[in-house]
Amino acid sequence: MLNKLNAVEGRYEEINRLLCLPETAADVPKSTELMKELKRLTPVVEKFREYKKNTADAADALALAEESGDDKELKALAQQEAEEKKQAAAKNEEELKILLLPKDEADEGNVIVEIRQSAGGEESALFAAVLFRMYNMYAEALGWKSEIMYANPTELGGYKEVSFLLTGENAYGRFKFESGVHRVQRIPVTESNGKIQTSTVTVAVLPEARDVDVQINPADLQIDTFRSSGAGGQHINKTESAIRITHLPTGLVVECQDERSQYKNKDKAMKVLRSRLLEMEREKQQSERAGERKAQVGTGDRSERIRTYNYPQGRVTDHRIGLTLYKIDAILNGNLDELIDALITADTAEKLKSNEE
Repeated sequence: MLNKLNAVEGRYEEINRLLCLPETAADVPKSTELMKELKRLTPVVEKFREYKKNTADAADALALAEESGDDKELKALAQQEAEEKKQAAAKNEEELKILLLPKDEADEGNVIVEIRQSAGGEESALFAAVLFRMYNMYAEALGWKSEIMYANPTELGGYKEVSFLLTGENAYGRFKFESGVHRVQRIPVTESNGKIQTSTVTVAVLPEARDVDVQINPADLQIDTFRSSGAGGQHINKTESAIRITHLPTGLVVECQDERSQYKNKDKAMKVLRSRLLEMEREKQQSERAGERKAQVGTGDRSERIRTYNYPQGRVTDHRIGLTLYKIDAILNGNLDELIDALITADTAEKLKSNEE
């Protein structure tokens, strides 16, 4: 680990040197990439330097204890300081192990979230709207921007399907464990006999793809226009502004009818298509890795039941890590940090265990 950390520190110093050169400043793309790399390396280097200082301080304190002779008070103080610095260095070492874990570059970028009605009819569609609100409230609290990519609302205010782009730092990294089946248990507003009903909603989470991430051959696309349909909106059914794009090699179909402009709808649909194609490629690469671990927090498969929201008991249970929180109102109002942090911690622990093995 020390060899790797020394190499990281060497690269960090080299980047700082390069950024001071006039020719680097003149090359905007290169300087931008170097700044991004510097940002990734900085936490590691700062922690490594803290580790080295604590290790050196511990050694100095031990030397002082040995040289203190008959001065028992000085010797005791020096030994105490040596022990404290050794413990601090040990803590730094554990923190460095986490910082050195392989990073998913997609974590730092934006995310497209797709929520779809599943089992439970209208009640499922209504809960899809609840999840949509929950995620948007969480994003708003973090200062992220939210943009609807596609929406197919129901007359009662639910969604058969809604997809949206969240723009913010580390958005995919915070959201990637939300992919899967979300189950709700509650008395539906549409139910007259007061019985608790179980419904499900599926969530898919995709890293936003840039043009450079996915190259699409225009010849592989079939683009159709049609009139918008759905609840609300004065422009509905008046112009053929809605867009349907079919990617012929994979059969993927993306629709967008949220905007009045056909051009804007096409742009949004292409964003979603690129992200779906990128996710397909990522899944393919992961499955091809020999001995690929199955993460404790789940596979990310949208057919996997990941969480239950039980209204009568006021609880939310994440089945992947066995965490139950009796604060359903707070969670549905966008207070997701406790859940998300627990999932990230569990995933990190699993990666550390895998590395040690």
